[in-house]
Amino acid sequence: MAGIGQGAAEADFRVLGDIAVQVGDRPVAVGYSRLRCVLAVLLIEANRAVSADQLIDRVWGDQRLPAHPRNAVHYSMSMLRNALADVPGVAISRQATGYQITLDSQFVDVHRFQDLVEQARGVDDVHALTMYEQAFELWRGEPCAGVDTPWFSTFRASLVERHHAARLDYNDLLLRCGRHTQLVTGLRSQVGQHPLDERLAGQYMLALYRSGRQAEALAHHQYIRGQLIEQLGTDPSPPLQELHQRILAADPALATPAGRSEAKRQQPPVPRQLPAPPRLFAGRAEELAQLTALLAGQSGTAVMLSVIRGSGGIGKTWLALRWAHEHLDRFPDGQIYLNLRGFDPTGSPMDPETAIRTILAGLGADPGAVPADLAAQTGLYRSLADGKRLLIVLDNAADADQVTPLLPGSPACTVLVTSRHRLNGLVASHGATAVDLDVLADTAAKDLLARHLGQSRLAEEPDAVSDLVRHCGGLPLALGIVAARVTGQPGFPLAALADELRDRTCRLNAFDAGDLTTNLRAVLSWSCHSLSKAARTVFRLLGLVPGPDISLSGVTCLIDLPADQARVVIRELVDAHLVQQHAPDRYRMHDLIRLYAADSGHPAKSARAALRRLADHYLHTAVAAEQLLDPPPRPQIQLSRAAAGSMPVGLSDQTQALAWFDAEHANLMAIQRLALDQGWHTQVWQLSWTLDVYHYRRGYLTDALVVWQAALTAAERVNDSVTQTLAHRRIGYACARVGRHDEALDHLQRALALTELAGDRSGQAHNHYILARAWEQQGDYQLALHHADHALSLYQSLDQPARAARVLGAAAGYHARLGQYEPAYFHAEAAFVLFRQHNDRDGEGSALTTLGQVAHSTGRHAEALEHYRQALAVFRDLGNTYYEAETLGHLGATYEAVGQLSRARATWHQALRLYRVLRHTTDAGHIQRNLRRLDAVTPENSRA
Repeated sequence: MAGIGQGAAEADFRVLGDIAVQVGDRPVAVGYSRLRCVLAVLLIEANRAVSADQLIDRVWGDQRLPAHPRNAVHYSMSMLRNALADVPGVAISRQATGYQITLDSQFVDVHRFQDLVEQARGVDDVHALTMYEQAFELWRGEPCAGVDTPWFSTFRASLVERHHAARLDYNDLLLRCGRHTQLVTGLRSQVGQHPLDERLAGQYMLALYRSGRQAEALAHHQYIRGQLIEQLGTDPSPPLQELHQRILAADPALATPAGRSEAKRQQPPVPRQLPAPPRLFAGRAEELAQLTALLAGQSGTAVMLSVIRGSGGIGKTWLALRWAHEHLDRFPDGQIYLNLRGFDPTGSPMDPETAIRTILAGLGADPGAVPADLAAQTGLYRSLADGKRLLIVLDNAADADQVTPLLPGSPACTVLVTSRHRLNGLVASHGATAVDLDVLADTAAKDLLARHLGQSRLAEEPDAVSDLVRHCGGLPLALGIVAARVTGQPGFPLAALADELRDRTCRLNAFDAGDLTTNLRAVLSWSCHSLSKAARTVFRLLGLVPGPDISLSGVTCLIDLPADQARVVIRELVDAHLVQQHAPDRYRMHDLIRLYAADSGHPAKSARAALRRLADHYLHTAVAAEQLLDPPPRPQIQLSRAAAGSMPVGLSDQTQALAWFDAEHANLMAIQRLALDQGWHTQVWQLSWTLDVYHYRRGYLTDALVVWQAALTAAERVNDSVTQTLAHRRIGYACARVGRHDEALDHLQRALALTELAGDRSGQAHNHYILARAWEQQGDYQLALHHADHALSLYQSLDQPARAARVLGAAAGYHARLGQYEPAYFHAEAAFVLFRQHNDRDGEGSALTTLGQVAHSTGRHAEALEHYRQALAVFRDLGNTYYEAETLGHLGATYEAVGQLSRARATWHQALRLYRVLRHTTDAGHIQRNLRRLDAVTPENSRA
């Protein structure tokens, strides 16, 4: 244990016995017993935060609590800080999650004990003896003596078990070193304390036999046999019975310790257990390089441990074997390979005892000298591997507990583990490096198919190849199955198989090459078998989710569980690589895994209820987000109460609302299609309404058209004339914006006729306004002005000033386009005032843009620049990408007019980038023509 600073006395914190603190030879007075209990909890959790609730539970347990428990904990921390103020290198601090004592864990006897025992299991016998003896000297009595709360009692029992396990390992070590005579007395005491421990009984019998006391050894076997039958109703285990028979037969091999006889045996052959490398392999260059870099950077102080993880069929074993065979020269002492059968249809996972015996056999251990106990076997394995440059490939691991006993102690060794689970325990506790496998990119997927089928075969049907790659989703197993089916039928056209895969309802059936390992359903089922019941239920429900991904809040509504419970279940699916967490609290599934999940079956009634909860979650959140983006006086829709278990996301401002729409846009589009299929017609048009403002701010005009077409279909199915009118109007506007002028006029005329039939003057005003915008898109500003005047007159007669403002703003633009600058300025000014009064910031930005156009056209360029800059600030603040790009276009033109050509160029480049993001090719083309014209008249050396 290292000292703290030059000449400083070492601190010694004790819980293995009475709870105490000592610095050098000086005891430190900690205080009353409860305070020592608080200190003990902090020491046991050294360098980790312990919450106040945990401290209360552990220290007081079921005893009477103080009046204010948290205050008592806080007071205890102050007392401890004072008591330990003179102890160097120790600090007690308040963390976000609780209280923490920070110190070198080697100053705490319980941590020093555990470290010594762990180290002893990985070194040679001579050093191990010293380490075990140092560890046992730390025990000064019952751990945390005199403390009897439930938590301390449980901790004490666990620690006593670990002490006993270490004693058993120490006994095996003494036997291996030939020190059986001195061991007999100590073993007699131990068997008295643990009369049913068969490993201990075997050690005692062996020590007696080697000490020339065969009769006593046989008598002890009879004693423990009688105890086992009487108390447990069972005979001794096979290893103990085998030892009994060997003692009866006076087996000569028992007379000599295993360690001494080992030296006389012939050196075992070097293990070469790796299966053949994969013949057909593509991609994975980055992962191979990562593993090689880890090998190159091996420190020499720790085992290089890498965990290759990913879903079933992703190619984990192939990657491990490919890398292993490329680096055989780095492991001259051999390669061990073990299939742990963590996900195997033919049986249960291999137990650690079987696994380690298999490894010991590969390392040449004498089967007769292998101890019966797992911990002892692990010690022998680590002794045999010590100093050897071995590669150990542990394939198809079920969990970290299956792997941990199989890890060598020597830093000369390298271990590769593959698993469908994440094995975070190995990463956290053993410093493993995770190598996560994702699907193959399209180029690598085509390369893999080419290696199977030949490049010429793929060249014959390039379109079919692209379809096959897309439907396989980059999953190597799926690609291999497709290749196997094509190879099995030489005349089979690739296009026919691509057509078979195109049908989602039977796509999984196509991924079957004739046996369990090449049947995608079977391979995925092995992953599901290891899931808890709750996780399997959630997995099936996630297969029904229509969008590309889902948030944690969406999952909680889908499965009707609180967020903390939902997080636990979804983490199980992530750990099993059936679900990917691609962003914080956002999850998605591979397309083929999603198909399997949906095909796994879920009761129709509960599935429909789950999807309704999810749909209501999206709808109610979208309404709240839309109201933040465009608050009243925009009309608000009235929602029905959300389904039980469905909760909206809490959004507080426009920034959060816009970010939520950005994240969930594709899901909202998908949930609307689902609502239409399910016959939830009201939700269909309500989703269209809530997306309207977002679509036009982001410039998603085609999506706006799609959602309103769905709304019209829903309205027609239930003969809802009001919603039909609204849908025709919004479809007409969307068609006009995307250049489908004839369709726009057709829908708008239908909407106008419906409003006239119903005597709906407000609806008529809306339709005239949209007709004006449609003719604006067509470039007929005179006809646009005609409809705008109709709309303005109606809105004014209905006393709807906020809507009148929109028409005034539009009319201002039409006057400006017609060269009528005075009425244009008048209308824009009036609109701006009304927009301000009604807090319509989109309208403000549009009015400012029009004022900028008028100023530019009448030669008042400084005024135009100011208006455009103000409008730009408004649109950027609102996240209105389309109008931001449009305003940048106008601003660039004004910069050009005043001779600021470098600013004009930079501004137009900004506009071009936005139009390209929005995929507005017409507008982008206009900006590009401006830039080419500017480049043609600007000397190259003056361009900035």
